[in-house]
Amino acid sequence: MDSVLDIARWQFGITTVYHFLFVPLTIGLTALIAVMETIWLRTKNPEWLRLTKFFGKLFLINFAIGVVTGIVQEFQFGMTWSDYSRFVGDIFGAPLAVEALLAFFLESTFLGLWIFGWDKLPRGLHAACMWLVHFGTLFSAWFILAANSWMQHPVGYRYSEVNGRAQLVDFWAVMFNKVQLVTFPHVITAAYMTAGSFVLGVSAWLYVSKKHEQDKPLYHKGLRFGGWVMLVAGLLVAFTGDAQGKVMTEVQPMKMAAAEGLYDTVDSNAGFSIFTVGTPDGQEEKFSIKIPGLLSFLATGSTSGQVEGINDLRAKYQQEFGQDPGARYYDPSGNYSPVIPVTYWSFRYMIGFGVLAALFGALILFLTRKGRAPTSKWFARMAIWTPIAMTLGNAFGWIFTEMGRQPWIVFGLMTTRNGVSPGVSALEAWISIITLTLLYAVLAVVEIGLILRFAKRGADPFQEPPDPSRDSDDEDRPLAFAY
Repeated sequence: MDSVLDIARWQFGITTVYHFLFVPLTIGLTALIAVMETIWLRTKNPEWLRLTKFFGKLFLINFAIGVVTGIVQEFQFGMTWSDYSRFVGDIFGAPLAVEALLAFFLESTFLGLWIFGWDKLPRGLHAACMWLVHFGTLFSAWFILAANSWMQHPVGYRYSEVNGRAQLVDFWAVMFNKVQLVTFPHVITAAYMTAGSFVLGVSAWLYVSKKHEQDKPLYHKGLRFGGWVMLVAGLLVAFTGDAQGKVMTEVQPMKMAAAEGLYDTVDSNAGFSIFTVGTPDGQEEKFSIKIPGLLSFLATGSTSGQVEGINDLRAKYQQEFGQDPGARYYDPSGNYSPVIPVTYWSFRYMIGFGVLAALFGALILFLTRKGRAPTSKWFARMAIWTPIAMTLGNAFGWIFTEMGRQPWIVFGLMTTRNGVSPGVSALEAWISIITLTLLYAVLAVVEIGLILRFAKRGADPFQEPPDPSRDSDDEDRPLAFAY
C-alpha cells in the first residue's frame, strides 16, 4: 500500500465504516425513544418514562460521537479526493447543503429542546420534539443517500467537456433516483432493526444482572419492546433488500455477478452459493453449497431469469468505456470488475450477520415469553452479541455497496483512480491516515467506555417530571437538564 490511491481508499474506508456504526443507531433510537415517551404519555406507566430517559442517555452519547466522526467525512473530500469533489461538486452541493441547513438544523434544534425542556415544555410538545428529531434524521438520510445513489446510478446531469465536470440539470431526478427509492427504505428499516437490537441487547443484559434484580419487570418490558421492533423491521429489511437487489442488477449488473463470483452468463436457474471454496478470484471452484435458482430470483424476480457473467460484462464495458485512450474517465486496464473475494464475502456477511441477529432476537423473545425469567450466562452473551451482529451486518452491507461498484467512483463516469487529489504525496497521505486512525481509535475507547458506564448504571429511579401546562407560575426558573 504505497500509492496515494491505496492509502486514500483505506483512509476513507476506515473513517466511513466507523462513522456508519453510529448512523443507523441514531436514526432508529430517535424513533424508539419517541415511541417510549408517547406510550408513557398515553399510559402514565412510570416504567416507560424510565426507559425513555435511560435510552435517551445512551442515544446522546452515540449522537455526539456520530456528529464528530461525520465532520471528518466532509473534510476528506478536499483532502485526498479533490478531483472527485471537483467532478461531482455541482451535483453533491445541493443535497449536502440542504442536509446541513435543513435536516441537521432540525435535528439539533429540537434535540436541544428535548434535552433541556423537561420542565419548560408541555409534555405533549416535549414528546413531539423527539419525533421532530427523528424526522430530521430521516431527512438527513434522504439527502445523503440521494448523493450516494447518484454515484451508483448517475441521472439528472450533463457532462461539461469544457471544465471536465458533471453539472446538475434536474434536481428532482437526483432526489428520486430509482436507486434512491429502494436504498432509502432498506437503510431506514435496517436502522430500526439496529435500534431494536440495541434496546433488546442492553435490556436483556440488565435483565439477568443481579445488581438490577429489583428492576426485572422494567427490563423485561424493554427487551420485549426491542425484540418485536427488531423482528418486524427485520422482515421489512428482507423485502426492501430484495427490491434493492433487483434495481442493483439493472443498473450495476457487474456488482451482482461479483457477489456470486459468476464469470459466465447463466440464462436461467442461476444458483446462489451460501459457501464456497476455491481460488481467491472465484474462477476455479473446489466446493460449494448452492441454492438452485436463488441468484436468478434475487437478480430478476424469477428463477428462470438470466444473470450476466463477469466475462461478458467486462467485454461490454471495454467496448463502451475503453475505446478512447485519450479519455480521462475510464480504466486503462480494461478490467471493469471489483475485487471478487471482498464483494463475494461482504455480501454473505451482510446477510449472515443480519439473519444471526434476527435469530438471537427471536430466541430471546421466545425465552422470555409469558413472564419467563432465564438467568443463564449464555442468555447474557446472546444479549450482547445481538446488537454486535446487527452492527457488523450494517458495516458489511456498506462495504459491499461501495466495493462492489469498483473500479468506478461514479458508475460509468469516473473511476476511483481518477478521483484522488493530484497534489497529495504518499507521505502526506500516510500522515493523514495514521492521524485519523489513531483519533478514531481514541473515540472508540471513549464511546465504548461511556456506553458501558451508563448502561451498567441502569435506569434511574422514577421521578415525576414537572408539567408546565399545570404549573406556569415560575417562569424564571432555569432550564433543567434532562438527566
